[in-house]
Amino acid sequence: MGFWDRTHNLDRMTLPELVRAYFAYPAILAYLGLGIASYGLMIYWMEQPWRLLPAIAFALVVYPVVWYLLHRFVLHGRYLYRSKATAAMWKRIHFDHHQDPHNLNVLFGALVTTLPTIAIVTLPLGWLIAGPAGAMAAFGTGLITTCFYEFCHCVQHLNFQPRLRFLQRIKRLHLAHHFHNEQGNFGITNYICDRLLGSYYDKPRDVPKSATVFNLGYTQEEAARYPWVAALSGGTRSDDNPRRFRAAATVGGDAEAR
Repeated sequence: MGFWDRTHNLDRMTLPELVRAYFAYPAILAYLGLGIASYGLMIYWMEQPWRLLPAIAFALVVYPVVWYLLHRFVLHGRYLYRSKATAAMWKRIHFDHHQDPHNLNVLFGALVTTLPTIAIVTLPLGWLIAGPAGAMAAFGTGLITTCFYEFCHCVQHLNFQPRLRFLQRIKRLHLAHHFHNEQGNFGITNYICDRLLGSYYDKPRDVPKSATVFNLGYTQEEAARYPWVAALSGGTRSDDNPRRFRAAATVGGDAEAR
């Protein structure tokens, strides 16, 4: 059994163990490798270095906006699991993470969805700002920013109290998203969009406890109508318990806790 063929529980890992696992994960190695290659091409094609700064700044500004919009309106939307064609993708890229927030294996984004998104967002406007060098600058910045986001995301779920106030704050806000109310705090490291669009809450007492915080609205009733995710997941999750549930004899029936 390979390193990533088994579950890695962030609730039981130390920070050094996380760092080793982080730099062993294929997606992170891909981001880093492509990011370095992008910056290399940026330097090779660079003619006016000052023109690259707006391309880099654009990538840094647009990244949290795009992440917020995708997280809130696509990953927390209910149409992906209602289609057989997209149910497995939704299960992998977000449902599994909310089902088991401490499972490192499903915390990282899938390359098949992250790389095209980063490329579509950064390459065209980077090119408009500074040609091919600008495109590589924006794309490379998007990739390295993804690595930063992914590491912060890992720390947010790690059984570890950060010393930095920044990490303490984003950890508190993100865990509230996972364990209290999933309809707010969609940011990872940046919550400006949450503030601007009314989805920010500072403390759990500020908003009611969500009944769908662990299943994202994919209840047993929804599983009965749209069975594909339940068939792949072995059932649905209890509304008030983050433990996995065994599938009943029929999809949508009662489930029994492990």
